[in-house]
Amino acid sequence: MPTVLRKYGYRFHFYSGENDEPPHIHVDGHGAKAKIWLENVSVSKAAGFGQKELARILSVVQEHREYFLEAWHDYFV
Repeated sequence: MPTVLRKYGYRFHFYSGENDEPPHIHVDGHGAKAKIWLENVSVSKAAGFGQKELARILSVVQEHREYFLEAWHDYFV
């Protein structure tokens, strides 16, 4: 499970067996988890994060979207 970025106490990473899904990034931190789609930067699912935390996570994903997509394609292609 390659870690792509660590920021604000969150770890942004992939799971190696998920190349059959559209590009996305997993986020763990502060005892919570989320899965964020990269094409339209939206929450697929989340557990334990409040709305402010999710907004911050979405902002980070938007900021690093191109980097995450490159990492996704480099890893899974």
